[in-house]
Amino acid sequence: MSAPKKERPVVPEGQSRFLKTRQMKPNEKGYIGYETDWESFQKEVKYETPKKP
Repeated sequence: MSAPKKERPVVPEGQSRFLKTRQMKPNEKGYIGYETDWESFQKEVKYETPKKP
């Protein structure tokens, strides 16, 4: 007899200030991964050359 197939519990979407994680569906090998979305917390400012003295 073979062992019963293990099932992973469904994990709710995780949220923090700059990061969101979601559980992905299992692939053909049964691996369950997590998808992460990062929000940028740094701002880019256009470079200006300094004034000449």
